[in-house]
Amino acid sequence: MAPGSASSPSPSFPASRPWAAVGTMAAAAAAGPSPGSGPGDSPEGPEGEAPERRRKAHGMLKLYYGLSEGEAAGRPAGPDPLDPTDLNGAHFDPEVYLDKLRRECPLAQLMDSETDMVRQIRALDSDMQTLVYENYNKFISATDTIRKMKNDFRKMEDEMDRLATNMAVITDFSARISATLQDRHERITKLAGVHALLRKLQFLFELPSRLTKCVELGAYGQAVRYQGRAQAVLQQYQHLPSFRAIQDDCQVITARLAQQLRQRFREGGSGAPEQAECVELLLALGEPAEELCEEFLAHARGRLEKELRSLEAELGPSPPAPDVLEFTDRGGSGFVGGLCQVAAAYQELFAAQGPAGAEKLAAFARELGSRYFALVERRLAQEQGGGDNSLLVRALDRFHRRLRAPGALLAAAGLADAATEIVERVARERLGHHLQGLRAAFLGCLTDVRQALAAPRVAGKEGPGLAELLANVASSILSHIKASLAAVHLFTAKEVSFSNKPYFRGEFCSEGVREGLIVGFIRSMCQTAQSFCDSPGEKGGATPPALLLLLSRLCLDYETATISYILTLTDEQFLVQVGLLYEEGVRKAQSSDSSKRTFSVYSSSRQQGRYAPSYTPSAPMDTNLLSNIQKLFSERIDVFSPVEFNKVSVLTGIIKISLKTLLECVRLRTFGRFGLQQVQVDCHFLQLYLWRFVADEELVHLLLDEVVASAALRCPDPVPMEPSVVEVICERG
Repeated sequence: MAPGSASSPSPSFPASRPWAAVGTMAAAAAAGPSPGSGPGDSPEGPEGEAPERRRKAHGMLKLYYGLSEGEAAGRPAGPDPLDPTDLNGAHFDPEVYLDKLRRECPLAQLMDSETDMVRQIRALDSDMQTLVYENYNKFISATDTIRKMKNDFRKMEDEMDRLATNMAVITDFSARISATLQDRHERITKLAGVHALLRKLQFLFELPSRLTKCVELGAYGQAVRYQGRAQAVLQQYQHLPSFRAIQDDCQVITARLAQQLRQRFREGGSGAPEQAECVELLLALGEPAEELCEEFLAHARGRLEKELRSLEAELGPSPPAPDVLEFTDRGGSGFVGGLCQVAAAYQELFAAQGPAGAEKLAAFARELGSRYFALVERRLAQEQGGGDNSLLVRALDRFHRRLRAPGALLAAAGLADAATEIVERVARERLGHHLQGLRAAFLGCLTDVRQALAAPRVAGKEGPGLAELLANVASSILSHIKASLAAVHLFTAKEVSFSNKPYFRGEFCSEGVREGLIVGFIRSMCQTAQSFCDSPGEKGGATPPALLLLLSRLCLDYETATISYILTLTDEQFLVQVGLLYEEGVRKAQSSDSSKRTFSVYSSSRQQGRYAPSYTPSAPMDTNLLSNIQKLFSERIDVFSPVEFNKVSVLTGIIKISLKTLLECVRLRTFGRFGLQQVQVDCHFLQLYLWRFVADEELVHLLLDEVVASAALRCPDPVPMEPSVVEVICERG
């Protein structure tokens, strides 16, 4: 083809005119292929035509909207974005492209290029038509929307014009009305003020009649409010005769009103709320607060003393005493409820009295509260003979709960503390009662054994053997112990209000139940058994040998197993400082003689040398040096080691710190001979009980070793007590 046949388009065209590129490509197609082109430059066939066509169509659209060349082509930009022979490039030059085709491509390739370009032009034209058809509806819809918006805005402009016209008319009318009524406005304002003043004057002139009517109808509160509204005005204008007369009439009526209120208050027939209302009205009328305070407490005392007399009458000798739970309910709803009402009303009415008034109320509550507590204790004392604690604990719980409110209102009176002391005292008495019951049960078992042993044997019928009698005694005593533990455990139940008090979380469990009840009963058993063996010529002469044999076996069983079981059972139920919050933990296996062994300082020859004055007369040795040498070979105890979150580890840490504190206290003292012996006894006693609470019992032995050794080093005349004597003292103690 001639070069000039495709020279109609301009050499270059802007990116905003894609149709110029289309025309140029058509001209290039008409020019035909140039020499030198190969078959590899043509499309790969029908499979590659569709993707290539879509990419070129998208590239033209991207180019039209001003996007980058890489985005227009749908792929990253070529190696040379300024190549004028790139059909999809922004700097495409058709003349250069045609010259390149003619120069490099043969005729056959030029013909193929023409055919391919024509096909591409047709495909691009088809894509363009499809795009236009697809967006035609949108264009039409947008045109309709714009047309409607024009119509709507035209209507809105008309309405705004009409609104502006109406506003102008309204403004004109308003200005004309204001100008017309300007002179009358001030007159109307003055008339309104005069009208309000006349209404007030009318109220003042009608005040005496209104007060009289209110007094006749018994509307005392309304009368006091009327008087309060007019009091300031009457006092301000009392120099005027007319207002002076009104004030005099009102004072006469008010005096009669105050007299009626006082009469109603002194009659005492109404309840505490009505009397409080009377006092409030009298205070509003200006009556002296100090006098009203005394009268209020006097009337309250009368009502509360009536409740106390009613409770005291129920405790009299003639009628049977009511149920303890019913008694506490009556006292709580009657006396305690009334005391709460009195305290709340007093604090609201006489708050201006200050600390003096508060102390007066506290003394009033303290006096009457002590009388109420005395009645409650009398009634509770009648329950000490029973064995069931459930009803008693419920009564104590309600008694304690009802005193929370007055305890909070009257903190200075100490009612809550007094109630807690009563509960604690009753709990101690119940522990003593159960201890006596266990002792009586043990003596009863021994009596049954003696009767069984002394009963005549019927021919052909054998009586119970000693083994059976021993089993019966052991099971009976154990069942009584468990029953007593279950009964006193009610005092520490979670639903009981006073169970979270420090006494029931500590002293009641450890000192009361464990030491007082269980250990006390075990000691009582030992003393009773010992009494059968003491002075056989006087007391034990009539004791059957079989009974002594049975008691010996019973004591042996208790020493080896039963005591440990009972104490463990007690600890699980009543040691609530750690046991309720953490699991048990792991402890090392304990030796079988842990509860009765004496630790090494009493029996080891090397430890005896710690407090011996000298080893031989010719070769004295420094005991301090010997002690330090022995410490080098002893296991070091880390007192402040990390504690795991379980019961055994926590208790071990507490015991280690406590024994370390005891050791430091011993190091600060100088001991005599008997002081050293007392330290021996104390340490052995501690060892008897502390070993079962720690993870490793050897910790207790080593620390107590150090305590006794330190006391021996600080003793000028160290004469230790024999280990057997120490054991006897601790067992009998």
